[in-house]
Amino acid sequence: MADTRWCCTVCGYIHEGNTPPDCCPVCGATPDLFEPSAPAPAPVRTAPRRWRCINCDYVHDCDTPPECCPVCGVGPDQFEPVVEEERGSFAGRMSGAIVIIGGGIAGLSAAEAARSAAPNADITIICQENDLPYYRLNLTRYLAGEITISDLPVHPEAWYAEQRITILNGAEVTAVDRAAKTVSLKRHDSMHYDKLILAMGAHPSIPPIPGADRNNVVTLRTCRDAETILQQSQANSSCVIIGGGVLGLEAAAALARRKVQVTLVEGFDWLLPRQLNKAAGERLAEEAIALGITLICGARIKELKGDAHVRSVVLESGESIPADLVLVAAGVRSNSYLARMAGLDVNCGVVVDQHLRTSDPDIYAAGDLAEHLGTVYGTWAPSQFQGTIAGMNAAGGDALFAGIPRSNSIKVLGVDLFSIGMVHPDDASYLTFEEEGAHYQQFIFRDSLLVGAILFGDTSIAPALKKLIEKNDSCAELLAGAGDARDIRAGILAMT
Repeated sequence: MADTRWCCTVCGYIHEGNTPPDCCPVCGATPDLFEPSAPAPAPVRTAPRRWRCINCDYVHDCDTPPECCPVCGVGPDQFEPVVEEERGSFAGRMSGAIVIIGGGIAGLSAAEAARSAAPNADITIICQENDLPYYRLNLTRYLAGEITISDLPVHPEAWYAEQRITILNGAEVTAVDRAAKTVSLKRHDSMHYDKLILAMGAHPSIPPIPGADRNNVVTLRTCRDAETILQQSQANSSCVIIGGGVLGLEAAAALARRKVQVTLVEGFDWLLPRQLNKAAGERLAEEAIALGITLICGARIKELKGDAHVRSVVLESGESIPADLVLVAAGVRSNSYLARMAGLDVNCGVVVDQHLRTSDPDIYAAGDLAEHLGTVYGTWAPSQFQGTIAGMNAAGGDALFAGIPRSNSIKVLGVDLFSIGMVHPDDASYLTFEEEGAHYQQFIFRDSLLVGAILFGDTSIAPALKKLIEKNDSCAELLAGAGDARDIRAGILAMT
């Protein structure tokens, strides 16, 4: 009997096994925060047909729907038959060379999906880092001392040999020759590909602040970055973190636990401004202050002062903050240079279609690098999702990426948070229900449709909210009988 697939309701990580893991390797969630997939129905002998996942548009070729969608993890009840001319399964069709540039979660997921779909394909992952693909989200847990560096890799080295996936660590691709279908490497021979998947991810964005080139001004993106930060942040030293997003907050909490004197500077008026409104952001600020983090919101950096090393951070207000270390957590930018030089269509990211193909039909892109319908998602779950689809399609598949609502299921400073869609209604056409009890919640509607929500603390209805927004179902009856946010919460659960 096949193992059950368990989905972490906090971050979306999928675990295969008879029981959920003791701890989510991505976000640290406990076993009670995992949900199993629905069991498969008993096989029914009918004419072969195709089944489409209504959640992500993955197409499954078989008499019956699968036990679990291999792309997004939903159960068989979320599949519907495709009424069209039959097509055979693509498994095993591809036997050429699939080259994947990038060893992040998008690249690794692409390799896993390609191997599953094409047992005879020659698959290579080219990684610029010297480490095996690892859980990047766990770098702040490593900083906090919650895990060791040996806990970071997604798979042990032996796994790649077992899967017949070649992995080149410490290898840098310098060019892609689309006509010859080769990639050039800095210290290796050129490599031929039949299908190429670009998954080079992103790099930290450093604002043009005077003094940002001084020593001890760092970013956090790689294992080496984390090790550098640990070496330079001793107990009772001072660290200023620029940026109040998820990474900045988690890094601040990690260093505070190591007795570092942490000051976090955010340019917006509250924390996590992309994910939370002011009420929820101010609640999160209380959690940060309780950990000993000094917060300065609504501030701008004027310069980083010092000699060869940074010594202080000067704000536009004139305030000077002592700093032995400055960590810049001001977002990321797609690593699109290689694609641009290869002549592919590039905007904010590498432009892809619904199959995650670039402007070259033999080249796919996924993860922080890819731009789909004007959106670069830039988070773990969509990168994993896109990598899987790109890998399947590079192996001969026909899976579609229809886009997903912008949602965030995260655990920050020990608090479970969820937000989706519109979180900052900008005019009176939106109807808002808000509750500031033990757990904050906000629901936003427009023209009888749920268009956004925020959950702070209790995120148990997050799956129901996602399903309701994805289906675009009318909430007219719900709104007619709702008096407050608690009524909305109960009604949403009843609808889904």
